[in-house]
Amino acid sequence: MSYILKRFVLYFLAFCVSLILNFLLPRLMPGDPVGTMFARFKGRLSPEAMDALKQSLGFSGDSLLDQFWAYLHSLSQGDLGLSVAYFPTPVTEVIATGLWWTLWLAGLSVLISFIIGTSLGILIAWRRGSWLDQSLPPLFAFLGAFPYFWLAMLLLWVFGFQLDWFPLRHAYGDDLEPSWSWLFISDMFRHAALPALSIILATLGGWMLSMRNTMITVLGEDYISLAQAKGLSSKQVMLRYAARNAILPNLTAFGMAIGFVVSGSLLTEIVFSYPGQGYLLVQAVRAQDYPLMQGLFLTITTSVLCANCLLDLLYVLLDPRTRSSS
Repeated sequence: MSYILKRFVLYFLAFCVSLILNFLLPRLMPGDPVGTMFARFKGRLSPEAMDALKQSLGFSGDSLLDQFWAYLHSLSQGDLGLSVAYFPTPVTEVIATGLWWTLWLAGLSVLISFIIGTSLGILIAWRRGSWLDQSLPPLFAFLGAFPYFWLAMLLLWVFGFQLDWFPLRHAYGDDLEPSWSWLFISDMFRHAALPALSIILATLGGWMLSMRNTMITVLGEDYISLAQAKGLSSKQVMLRYAARNAILPNLTAFGMAIGFVVSGSLLTEIVFSYPGQGYLLVQAVRAQDYPLMQGLFLTITTSVLCANCLLDLLYVLLDPRTRSSS
């Protein structure tokens, strides 16, 4: 229990630091970020409307400390301000839309890649020296050497432009409205196929090689030899004794990956014009939309902290040594 409490305190302190940095960074930039944002509205908004919008975005003439307390008050009410790029839409609505598409695309892709890669790593480590062990690691290491965006462009060119099997851009057809109809869901799968495949191909090799190498090390431990000497089945030894201990480093990496999923596979989303978090971040930077950038950074930071906190709780369940130390 003391281990869990210490981790919660650590993550809470990290969250507080992220809040402070998230507030300070736009205000410590050279020049006047407020003036830069409002330049685009010159001639279209009255001075009164600009002053009201300035207040709503949290950039007032008050002291920095007063602005920070106002920022925390708005944050406690779920108010992240108004987006400049998507004015007058609130930042929370913009992020919620992009978050759904990112979780659908990048979240599902990372999960599929982790399950397939980890399973293959267990299998080829158990059958070390087989044709699987000799062929799969070099193949996926080769694919993993290419950047996401290169694979994305290659898949787009082959299966989109040349063969015309899949759509070229966006998350669904321009002639459709989001709904739970089979037509929309099937179209959503078609649009996600190529970007998801590019993410899976680029990451699968890392999960597989990491699991294989750790599994081979674990298979040399004395307790594995003892389990085999007891006459336990190969399946029990492989899964219950070897894989359960070897998977811990992969779970750590998976927790980090799930956290960073919220940032989106930025370049992949740009290639396919997929409306996820990464694509929104690029649009926010281009439009100098500081409230949206703040909201996105806070969402990404919080997701990473939450993912790692859940991972620590999972460690307590999987690793008896953690339970004994707590």
